[in-house]
Amino acid sequence: MAKQAHVSETPATQWLRRHGIAFTEHVYEYVEHGGTAESSRALGVPEHEIVKTLVMEDETGKALIVLMHGDRKVSTKNLARQTGRKRIEPSAPEVAQRHTGYQVGGTSPFGTRKTLPVFVERSVLALPRILINGGRRGYLVGIDPAVLTAALGATAVDCALPE
Repeated sequence: MAKQAHVSETPATQWLRRHGIAFTEHVYEYVEHGGTAESSRALGVPEHEIVKTLVMEDETGKALIVLMHGDRKVSTKNLARQTGRKRIEPSAPEVAQRHTGYQVGGTSPFGTRKTLPVFVERSVLALPRILINGGRRGYLVGIDPAVLTAALGATAVDCALPE
């Protein structure tokens, strides 16, 4: 499972500590383009409980973050409708990195370079615990999903594509 128990601080873990949020650390061997399927396999956790951090932008180029189950895809049409935007699409990797300060594959919703609106798939909030990126490739943190709305200010949406 995890090769090491602790990874050096990231902006995400600094943010979590500053807000007094308890978290567990989960380290795995990062695989390029492995996504949540790889972290799920490496950590022995259902992919549905691993939450991916997706940086997207609206029709005006304004960035936003979407938090989605690892095994589900975002309906950008439903997301746009629910957030009052005309269109939403994934950001280019270099644009995502510029907004968040994180390398793609290591993007966390916590401690981003710019404060961005955050939207979370509503069913994520019903899970007892989630794993989400801790600000580095191959590094997830385990948290109570209530943190996403209570401390991060995420807005719940229903934007998962049907399975």
